[in-house]
Amino acid sequence: LENLSDAPFSGDEENGGSEERKTEINGNWIPATSITEAKINAKAKRRLRKNSSRDSGRGDSVSDNGETLKIGAVPTSPKGKLLDRRSRSGKGRGLPKKGGAGGKGVWGTPGQVYDVEEVDIKDPNYDDDQENCVYETVVLPLDERAFEKTLTPIIQEYFEHGDTNEVSEMLKDLNLGEMKYSVPVLAVSLALEGKASHREMTSKLISDLCGTVVSKTDVEKSFDRLLKELPELVLDSPRAPQLVGQFIARAVGDGILSNTYIDGYKGTVDCIQARAALDRATVLLSMTKGGKRIDNVWGSGGGQQSVKHLVKEIDMLLKEYLLSGDVLEAERCLQELEVPHFHHELVYEAVVMVLESTGEKTFKMMLDLLKSLWRSSVITMDQMKRGYERVYCEIPDINLDVPHSYSVLERFVEECFRAGIISKPLRDLCPSRGRKRFVSEGDGGRLKLESY
Repeated sequence: LENLSDAPFSGDEENGGSEERKTEINGNWIPATSITEAKINAKAKRRLRKNSSRDSGRGDSVSDNGETLKIGAVPTSPKGKLLDRRSRSGKGRGLPKKGGAGGKGVWGTPGQVYDVEEVDIKDPNYDDDQENCVYETVVLPLDERAFEKTLTPIIQEYFEHGDTNEVSEMLKDLNLGEMKYSVPVLAVSLALEGKASHREMTSKLISDLCGTVVSKTDVEKSFDRLLKELPELVLDSPRAPQLVGQFIARAVGDGILSNTYIDGYKGTVDCIQARAALDRATVLLSMTKGGKRIDNVWGSGGGQQSVKHLVKEIDMLLKEYLLSGDVLEAERCLQELEVPHFHHELVYEAVVMVLESTGEKTFKMMLDLLKSLWRSSVITMDQMKRGYERVYCEIPDINLDVPHSYSVLERFVEECFRAGIISKPLRDLCPSRGRKRFVSEGDGGRLKLESY
């Protein structure tokens, strides 16, 4: 019966290790060794897919230990590990190392203050003279071209603000070197082309700089150079010899030039312009007593003058005009005052003189003066209006000292309107005063107000 079994092999043959064992897969009989090799190949393919940079992070993968990595996990490729700044141990919060103080080109944490490093005496590079070194900023001295380019804007700005202390501080920051004596030369050269007020400011500047920025020797050297350069200065400023002479006289009066400075040139001057300048300075100094300071050598113009002084100058100008009758001279003197914002004072004083006069001469001369100043645009419409408005406001007080001032003012204003000096609205603002008179003897002494 044992031989009649349906099994192709007997039990002894089945358990034998020498026989190859087969398994049926999809209807095919495959040896067991082939299945083992397939498993090994599949595992190798999974390992290669996991380490690939192209497919890393896609879907689930199996690690070397057989653990499944979920979707979204950090790639474990060599490139990913290189750029990963987190801890290799898997701990930490993902913050930068050393609180941001680590890495290339980093000297420490933000806000860290380092102490002064003490010098080590035992250092091979230690130098005994290192502790006694004093480091200072070296400013190179200005050459002639850079000197003129740097100082010209400073002096021109000084003509606007008039602050000598600011100029002195700016010059101290520059290394003038041997060019110190050129400061007065440049200032005078620029003032020759400017106004009388600029020349007055230049004289004050030289006087204030003497002793702080330049010395008296430098001032004498600068005037020596000005006298030598007069032939060239005359080309741009024809009045340069007279003006330089006035600068010399003012400097002697201020005490920054010695009294014997002019005497040192006697008999040694061949230049005509230099001789004219020295003669002008000698005449001005001879007009003063005891070498007093010459304050009015440049006139009294400029907005920096006091109001009281300007009022006095305008009053003298009008009185001289009444004596000479020269309109052009009066116009020139008014322009030399350099106070266009104060021309309303001349209009006011002219009208008041007309009200205080007793004849027709002052009336006609002041009318001609205002007409000439209006046509030449020396006095603007605004200044003319302000002058008349001042008279309108003060006419009650003027009438107390000058009777019939209202009637004279009305007549003068009407003539000015006909001459085109003032406008019709300004003429209509002229005040008129009522006159008191008796109506009749039977009215019981009643008074009636009636305008002129």
